Formats: sequence, structure tokens, C-alpha cells
Amino acid sequence: MVSKALFSLLAVLFCAQAVFGITIISKSEWGAAPANGKTTLGNGLAYAVIHHTAGNYCSTKAACMQELRNIQSYHQKTLGWADIGYNFLIGGDGNIYEGRGWNVMGAHATSWNAKSIGISFMGNYNNNKPTAAQISAAKSLLAAAVSRGQIVSGYTLYGHRQVGSTECPGTNLWNEIKQWPNWKA
Repeated sequence: MVSKALFSLLAVLFCAQAVFGITIISKSEWGAAPANGKTTLGNGLAYAVIHHTAGNYCSTKAACMQELRNIQSYHQKTLGWADIGYNFLIGGDGNIYEGRGWNVMGAHATSWNAKSIGISFMGNYNNNKPTAAQISAAKSLLAAAVSRGQIVSGYTLYGHRQVGSTECPGTNLWNEIKQWPNWKA
């Protein structure tokens, strides 16, 4: 009986993953520290904001998980934020990593946190170029956000520099996202 219930649960999880076409490495898997607080982020958001961490590039899961812990520590201990600032991060390994996750307000773009999700590419994209795997992961994550109702289908995609005084998301990533369907000038 238990094994049948477990099998059914796993089947549901695998089907849900197949529908959204993405795998998200959870905070518990990458070894996140606990959040110091959370603010709920609603569904039906009109915006997604693309960032870069402007830090170290990582190309393996182990290196990306270490970089995530470094970023979270900086955000919490140096900046005094409740948690890592972004909803999701994408490593040079092509994996999607949970930051604050779905329905939790980020700390990624002042005045935009309550009306957008923040997705950050790990690395400095003034120097690095996004890989095909990273681009595919980001587009799949955005499609999943629409599918689950976190953002509306006609959402507007911005680079961080459009909503704040910054070079973020770096020139190479900026030039890439300007080609994506929901990007607006």
C-alpha cells in the first residue's frame, strides 16, 4: 500500500516536471541557509526582470552550489536582506536554482520587487556570454512562470538596467534578452 502511494506521488511529480519542462535545484539541495523572513508575492504579475550576479561564473553543479551559498551569505550578512535576492538563478551549468522561489517577494530591483519575478544569471555578463543551455533554461523558466500563473502571458521582460541605475544584466546578456519575445524597450 505504501509503495503504491509513493509510486503515485512520484508519478505526479514527474508529470508536473514534464509539463513545465524544467527541473529546479531546491534551496535544500544547494545548501541554503534559512531565510530570515518572507513576504508573499502574488500571482498574475506583469513583469519579469533579468539580472546577472556580476560575480563568479560557474560551470559545474558543485561550483554553482558553492557560488549560491556565497551570494546568499553576502545578501544576508553584508546587505542585511532576509534571503538571497533573486527568485531564481541560472548557472553556467544550465541548471535553474531556487532563490526565494515562487510566490516570495525578492530583493532584486527596488520598486519592482512586488510586481515582478527576478531571474539572475550567475556570472558577469559584461565578460561572460550566456550559453545556449542557460538561454533555454531561462526561457523554460519563464514559460513555467506563465503556466503556473506567477506572471501573465503578456508579461513584460526587462533587463535590470531598465528599472534601475546599473549595468546589470551585463552587455552580453542584455544584447541576448533584447531578442526575446516579451522584451520591451
